[in-house]
Amino acid sequence: MSESAHHDQQVSSPHIINPIEHFFVCVTLLVGTAITVGTSYLNLHVFNAVIAIGVAVIEAVLVVLYLMHVKDSSRLTKLTIGAGIFTFLVLIGMSLTDYIARAWGNW
Repeated sequence: MSESAHHDQQVSSPHIINPIEHFFVCVTLLVGTAITVGTSYLNLHVFNAVIAIGVAVIEAVLVVLYLMHVKDSSRLTKLTIGAGIFTFLVLIGMSLTDYIARAWGNW
């Protein structure tokens, strides 16, 4: 079998989902939600948002990798997701530089 035919066969075959992985991802998402809700009742000042955003990023990575099956996808799909994340970070960075420049000296 040639390498291109072997590659086509791998791409067309469906990925078999491991139920144990999904169980652990589900439990991790529930624990992350509990951490977010629990810290919302604490008065941690600035760290409330830091913890909430940190947990949200971890949960988003788990959802994209496991529930959207990007972990086992082609390189093109991973590149597309990476480009989207990069674009998002550039836009957030540009917005923050504008915000900081407008408030310069008012701190």
